[in-house]
Amino acid sequence: MITKATNEDVEILHKLVHSAYRGESSKRGWTSEADLLGGIRTTEKSLLETIQTTKTSIFKFEENDKLLGCVTLVEKENSLYLGMLTVSPDLQGGGIGKKLLTFAEIFAQEKNIPTIEMTVISVRSELIAWYERNGYKKTGETKPFPMNDPNFGEPKQFLEFVVMEKSLVNNE
Repeated sequence: MITKATNEDVEILHKLVHSAYRGESSKRGWTSEADLLGGIRTTEKSLLETIQTTKTSIFKFEENDKLLGCVTLVEKENSLYLGMLTVSPDLQGGGIGKKLLTFAEIFAQEKNIPTIEMTVISVRSELIAWYERNGYKKTGETKPFPMNDPNFGEPKQFLEFVVMEKSLVNNE
């Protein structure tokens, strides 16, 4: 079941995101950034701020009252920004990420938002390929990675983002 996260979910969301992106636990899954970045992926404070921001939502995927995944969706003027797609490391490859992507597309269509966009660290070729298999395309645009901001982690090498998007309009 996918529902909107609330303030009460912040602690468990923080644990899930950290387990999927950083540290030894993240290496059980295929989306780990532990070899690229040290430090934190997010803070409880930033998660709480995200939940409380207008036009920004974190949606959580739960089964049997257990948090298994989440995604952040930010409503912009002509696009929906998709970020922090997270699946528990032990369950990656089981379809939860795809369900969260499908949810984001339905969410965008219900709000008449024609495009979903995201940024992905450019050296994450397996993740980029997964998004491409799900209909996302590189736009050719890159964005700098915040290299000196501990709120994003501590880069172990030069990093940048590629911008990807998916049009939800049938004739494109």
